[in-house]
Amino acid sequence: MSSGCADMCQCKNDRGLSSILYKLLQNGGQELPQGQQLPAAASGPPRQGCPCRSRRKVVLKCPHVTCAAASVVLAKTLTFIKNVPCFQALPWDDQLTLVRRCWAPLLVLGLAQDKVDFETVETSEPSILHTILTNGPPNVQEVTGPQHLPSAAEIQSIQRFLVKCWSLDISPKEYAYLKGTLLFNPELPGLHCVGYIQSLQQEARQALNEYVKTIYTRDQTRFFNLIIALSMLRSISAGVIVELFFRPTGNVNIEEKLVDMLCAQSKAQATGKTNA
Repeated sequence: MSSGCADMCQCKNDRGLSSILYKLLQNGGQELPQGQQLPAAASGPPRQGCPCRSRRKVVLKCPHVTCAAASVVLAKTLTFIKNVPCFQALPWDDQLTLVRRCWAPLLVLGLAQDKVDFETVETSEPSILHTILTNGPPNVQEVTGPQHLPSAAEIQSIQRFLVKCWSLDISPKEYAYLKGTLLFNPELPGLHCVGYIQSLQQEARQALNEYVKTIYTRDQTRFFNLIIALSMLRSISAGVIVELFFRPTGNVNIEEKLVDMLCAQSKAQATGKTNA
């Protein structure tokens, strides 16, 4: 067998899979009616622009090292949030909303600041057809349910952001202003103090702009490049961050953990004020 056969794209091979799968499920896993055959595998090279490789599932090459580093960054992220006075002045409901919706981009930004690099490796998963032939027809939820492992394309989005930040050689103060811009997101649904949060985000952006103009006097595009880098985080989902950096250690309830730590901090502060 030629080596090209092993690497052949399965896009065309899976073209008839949907209809065959439907018939198998309808028949309760029984054989197809006599005379009806599985479609022959298509031959020829992969079609141009085939997304199969970018859709392949990946895992961390060194999960213990990378997950430990991500946990450290997560703790630093919460410390940053708790130490922002304007954040503490917000209503409790708004604090919860901001933490639950902003922790993931803040974490990725923290990974860039701490120079946390990582490698991934592809992991093989049995095809739907292979699963049917070996284990019988799955139920509908098993067929259409979410795949936990992130894809190569999703990981590439994170790595492109990290490389972009490292190429800009962002200073600690710039990272702080960028974090403020991310944290105070007035576009999140359910916020009460939208106007105040919007003003805080504008202040963070303005402070970043003034700092860049003062320190990087010859670089007229730096502020623009920093904002462009920040916009790259929109394509990175919190679910991917959990699956990549925290599920290998069994720690998947990151939002609950952050909220619990935030509650503990607030109770400690309230107790301190009462005792004083």
